[in-house]
Amino acid sequence: MVAGMVFSLTTPALADNLPEIQRLIKQGQYAQAMEKVDAYLGSRPTDPQGRFLKGVIYSETNRPNEAIVLFTQLSEDYPELPEPYNNLAVLYAQQRQYDKARAALETAIRTHPSYTVAYENLGDVYAKLASQAYDKALQLDNANAATQSKLALIHDLISISGKRSVKPVALASAADPQTKPAPPAEVKPADEPAPPPAKAKTNLAADDVNRAILAWARAWERKNMKAYFGAYASNFRPPKNMSRKAWEAERTQRIAGKSGKITVQIRDLQITGNGDTATAQFRQHYKASGLSSSATKTMTLVRSGNQWLIKEESVN
Repeated sequence: MVAGMVFSLTTPALADNLPEIQRLIKQGQYAQAMEKVDAYLGSRPTDPQGRFLKGVIYSETNRPNEAIVLFTQLSEDYPELPEPYNNLAVLYAQQRQYDKARAALETAIRTHPSYTVAYENLGDVYAKLASQAYDKALQLDNANAATQSKLALIHDLISISGKRSVKPVALASAADPQTKPAPPAEVKPADEPAPPPAKAKTNLAADDVNRAILAWARAWERKNMKAYFGAYASNFRPPKNMSRKAWEAERTQRIAGKSGKITVQIRDLQITGNGDTATAQFRQHYKASGLSSSATKTMTLVRSGNQWLIKEESVN
């Protein structure tokens, strides 16, 4: 069984009425919770925590289509957060749309490679997909003993999976609705080891740099030019001595002007640095209509407030 809706909030900097909304949800007082969350969002309509909680209320009150719309919008506005993708997968799985659930969970994992809940849920979704495939095989050949045995094993696995307790995770706080939230803190069982730290020097917020680069890649894939250009520092140095204006025009034509789907995958990311400057090196796998390429890219990023922005980039 895919892990259920997640709404545990543990960050201490929460606005005063968000813990109250969370308490009402846990007590099943959804009408009161919705009234309070609507009032909260009235003054902060872009706040990710308030919107996330509203999606949970939709989910818990049998309004899955509205929840799907909300979590989809939240994932578009905050593509670096894995929780909205996870909850989309739960909703899709409840509707037996396992291919969509799988795609959402794979996106959550690309966004946050140490997100344990998504891996567990993805395993459950694969089990469901395998069950459907074996059922179809038996419809075509109901005397196939090997398929019958495999299907029985899958059913046993699904039954055992359904007995697991749900692992709640925390959605990060965002005191400023215009500021991207801090990395989500996951609540794990005591016997589950924490993920290994990113390879970086002591004073470098490697996870923040990692999220900034993944958000940049997701903006490129979505052809969201505002978010894409927002990933670059004001003093970014375009290649070939181009002006910033000319560079933006060229990138807009090559990204937004390209028909079809774009895929940008980041592999073997290594982050080093100290203080407010970081260097990231990775393999970039790009795929679009009629074009596929791979290259090693190096980026220099600088800290600007709560963000890491690209100051330089080059292809090795």
